[in-house]
Amino acid sequence: MDLDLSPLWLSLKIAGLATSLTFVLGIAAARWLLNYQGRWRGLIDGMLITPLVLPPTVVGFLLLALLGRYSPLGSLLENFDIQLIFNTQAAVISATIVAFPLMYRTTLGSFEQIDPTLLGAARTLGVSEWVVFWRVMLPQAYRGILGGTILSFARALGEFGATLMLAGNIPGRTQTMPIAIFFVAESGNLSEALIWVIILLLISSSVIYLLNLSSLPSGRSDAKGKSMLKSAAVIQKDPLSLPLSQNREQYGQQSSQQNTEQPQLVVRIQKHLANFDLNIQFHIHPADYSGSDSDSNLSSAQLPPLLALGILGASGSGKSMILRCIAGLENPDQGEILLNGRQLWASHPPVNLPSYQRRIGIVFQNYALFSHLTVWQNIAFGLYRLSQVEQSAQITPWIHRLDLQGLETLFPHQLSGGQQQRVALARAMVLQPEVLLLDEPFAALDTHLRSRVEQQLRQALADYRGIVIWVSHHLEELYRLCRRLLVVDGGQVLAQAARQAIFQNPGSEQVARLTGCKNISPVLVFSDHEVLAEAWGCKLHLDQPLSSAVTGIGIHAHHLNFVTPGVAINSFPCWLATSIESPHEITLYLKLFAPARDADDFALTLEIDKKTWQSRQSLPWPWWVQLDAIHLMPLYRDP
Repeated sequence: MDLDLSPLWLSLKIAGLATSLTFVLGIAAARWLLNYQGRWRGLIDGMLITPLVLPPTVVGFLLLALLGRYSPLGSLLENFDIQLIFNTQAAVISATIVAFPLMYRTTLGSFEQIDPTLLGAARTLGVSEWVVFWRVMLPQAYRGILGGTILSFARALGEFGATLMLAGNIPGRTQTMPIAIFFVAESGNLSEALIWVIILLLISSSVIYLLNLSSLPSGRSDAKGKSMLKSAAVIQKDPLSLPLSQNREQYGQQSSQQNTEQPQLVVRIQKHLANFDLNIQFHIHPADYSGSDSDSNLSSAQLPPLLALGILGASGSGKSMILRCIAGLENPDQGEILLNGRQLWASHPPVNLPSYQRRIGIVFQNYALFSHLTVWQNIAFGLYRLSQVEQSAQITPWIHRLDLQGLETLFPHQLSGGQQQRVALARAMVLQPEVLLLDEPFAALDTHLRSRVEQQLRQALADYRGIVIWVSHHLEELYRLCRRLLVVDGGQVLAQAARQAIFQNPGSEQVARLTGCKNISPVLVFSDHEVLAEAWGCKLHLDQPLSSAVTGIGIHAHHLNFVTPGVAINSFPCWLATSIESPHEITLYLKLFAPARDADDFALTLEIDKKTWQSRQSLPWPWWVQLDAIHLMPLYRDP
């Protein structure tokens, strides 16, 4: 029996062309709908996947009604001698329409699985959206895209109903294998139909095998990044003495910081969020930071960066949203953001500088390293327009400064948390940003590693003359690393001042709590210098004159002292309710004037070192505790 193989070659040709079209159209549609959050999103998504749920014959009928000779579009095409029915083009169109939803939906699902912080990080590295798409989105989603492509090919290869309706059964032009099987079986030639079924089954089985193969984890070769390192060998000088290149063509605008001696940032923004309205106003200017450090004998490597602002607040208070608005990853509703005289964003008149033109680096809490790139390639991401030699001149100093030697060819999954954090910092700093944003960079590190990485980061930023904004809910961390603090709660600024001033005079009860004050009591004001602390049941003398607006009093737990009975001012007899031991200190819960009834019956919290506790615990009751007037903090009603 002579078997005409034209249906096989025609099926492969039509499926190949249809798959190519669905590949381009499916990725484009998925990319567009990923960013579209309008009210019609659900409707558009439903329309795009409709061919997947409709019977193929219905799809074919709709296509025939749209492209047929008597339809408005068909009549228009006939004027140009174009016919899209009952030919090979019609078969390709039919296969494309029915295969498109598989490619589109699989790709969209893969795009939605990409960590948004990866895309945010890429957008701040001086690259356009097109580069972000090609170098981050596609590599991160390639498994899903590959799977969608294979499924689309299989669907196009097996298409029957829509093709028969729109293209007909024309041997050599539209008779694909499914159509050939139908008509050969209908004529009673079951043996030939069986041959076509076996051929189609073999091809389909191969497609399924490829699909399963694409879902297997792939190994990464450490050799992937070696070509990027070859040019580093030509750099023979001390890497820390190398001048950093000023080539910043990819930013689209030269840094205005080069023309100003005093970098400054002004942020006045409002944005409606789900739980509250963000209403933030602050500015960073060197004049506000002068004299903010009392430890003038410390070296630059021991002090915080000159223009380092810490944003302190509880989780969900709006801290990260502030950074995202500054970086251009979110848009406020009203206000403006100014950096060194440049308007980054404004509501009136509208200005919205893209992230890649803002010259703002950001280190996310999860570091947002690109998993498909090596350490070297991650750091070089924003330098893609430079030659390898120029890249090496800029990257090598940061490799040494952040102790990343020997890690250049490793992938992020092969690094520890501290190493990933340093790679993320190098990636941001190699572009010489005017502002560096740090969003809880130590949150994922254990205590020992946190201390070590903190010291490395402090040293790395010691000579940085730009602006650093540090977000954390860890108050000790911000005190060590920032010269000024911005206290935020519920999207509102509660306080902004030098770090010492915030801790020593928080002003409001909410700020006092956020800065770790464990002893807060409402008061009755007796005179300019005397109050009754109602929660503690004691009268207190203050050195500073009091305002009638004072509503509370506070004192940090480490500022309470044990004293000789009845000698010191503001000293009272106390009994121990309970204690809690930590590695380096003891927290005592004290009841004034009478023994505690139980562990919950206490007024004050006091923290002392273990050595003091060992000498104190054997003394008879009552002990005497002093609330030193110099450390008492008048508090006002929360704004």
